[in-house]
Amino acid sequence: MTQIAKDILYIGVDDTSLDLFESQYVVPEGMAYNSYLIMDERVAIMDTSDRRKGEEWLHKLEVALEGRKPDYMVVHHMEPDHSSHIAAVVEKYPHIQVVGSAMALKFLGQFAPGLKFNARPVKEGDILELGQHSLSFFAAPMVHWPEVMVSLDTATGVLFSADAFGKFGALSKCGFFGEEDKDWACEGRRYYFNICGKYGPQVSALLKKIPLDQVKTIAPLHGPILRKDLGYYLNLYSTWSSYGIESEGVFVAYASIHGGTEAVALKFADMLKAKGCPKVVVTDLCRTDRAEAVEDAFRYGKLVVAACSYDAGLFTPAHDFLHSLQAKGYQKRSVALIENGSWAPSAGRVMKEMFGAMKDITLVGDLVTIRSRMKEEDIPALEALADAILA
Repeated sequence: MTQIAKDILYIGVDDTSLDLFESQYVVPEGMAYNSYLIMDERVAIMDTSDRRKGEEWLHKLEVALEGRKPDYMVVHHMEPDHSSHIAAVVEKYPHIQVVGSAMALKFLGQFAPGLKFNARPVKEGDILELGQHSLSFFAAPMVHWPEVMVSLDTATGVLFSADAFGKFGALSKCGFFGEEDKDWACEGRRYYFNICGKYGPQVSALLKKIPLDQVKTIAPLHGPILRKDLGYYLNLYSTWSSYGIESEGVFVAYASIHGGTEAVALKFADMLKAKGCPKVVVTDLCRTDRAEAVEDAFRYGKLVVAACSYDAGLFTPAHDFLHSLQAKGYQKRSVALIENGSWAPSAGRVMKEMFGAMKDITLVGDLVTIRSRMKEEDIPALEALADAILA
């Protein structure tokens, strides 16, 4: 077992065969389900794992306990990928107290109907004494479920951060500790904006009330344990949760049926580069992982969407992308639009309506309409739009 701090053991498990996290997010490097064990005068299990890895997790727990019986089962988050084995723990150790928010304990009754357990509800400000270690609890509603709590071990400075500061990827692939991870921000960003993106104000509120000067290690429920250069991760979360601009540049996202819109998008990207844009990222919405496209839309301060008209509306991949941005709270960005239509262009109208429903979105320049294929007479309008988005 790996010790992450005095008396605190890692008992989490990797799932390298998982194809889709939450049945929707591609995870080419699998997923980690982190769980911890505090071996003090009283023993506390810190969350469990996903049902797919139950046998392995239960075995690791028994080995780490070395014959001792746990006193507490601390539940930071009741989502099933972290709580699937609470019932098994309770059945084996019926004396154990299940510690969590009142809502988490309610949810446990929903996920495990009929389970009899000793409940110990905690709220913000409560402290669980284990001996030399004490867990101080902070409410983290909607980060990213309403029942979430995080806890800080005041003896070691380990922050058990629930889903906050997590990332996609099994630890055997990306590294056990953050300093071993070659590019934490890449999958950390995709994870954040697709899992927590809608709840930026709640994440910001949590960051403000945790005594960050006391935090020495961040132990999330997914991804590497963070213990060095914590300011790097905290600064990223501060930027992300406030919908700030992480990188200067323009993200060009296009959805093309027969190649005409693709040609316009690529030409427009070349125009931006020629005009000195520091970074231009181009994505084909028909073939790119949508979660990655959402990540890039939040990363950069400016977005260009080029899309076809389809069924008197908007081509499906572009519509799905904009719907995802709406769902994740996309805001505080400048957006330019290009539509394509052979007989009755409709994409621009739908895109304007969808962006109009988002917060603090500035539509810049005039909508550029392409008829089937880009022509020489379309170039001035595209040049003007490029100037507008770069202004």
